[in-house]
Amino acid sequence: QVQLVESGGGLVQAGGSLRLSCAASGHTFSNYAMAWFRQAPGKEREFVAAINLSGGSNTYTDSVKDRFTSSRDNAKNTVYLQMNSLKPEDTAIYYCAARSKVRSLIATDYDYWGRGTQVTVSS
Repeated sequence: QVQLVESGGGLVQAGGSLRLSCAASGHTFSNYAMAWFRQAPGKEREFVAAINLSGGSNTYTDSVKDRFTSSRDNAKNTVYLQMNSLKPEDTAIYYCAARSKVRSLIATDYDYWGRGTQVTVSS
């Protein structure tokens, strides 16, 4: 059973930074593409970033490009999301997700999900 646990969320002022982590267990981490999604109150879950198996390639949604960076450490079974220049519209619960081999921008393509971590950006 794959388990994903997010951490690092919190309250930050606009313009600030946070670094989210997602620790994985129960599978061969390097065989899984990883992604970050977020869900704001009253909105659908949306794609944020996805990273390939090696960590050498990332895909981002337009609204976070040049502000967010995803990375992974396969030796530590952990994926990260560095979030800079945060805006109030970034406020959401952030989830990490895993799927075998190929990354995707579509939430329903992912087989495993964490419980999420709250990010709140004040103006």
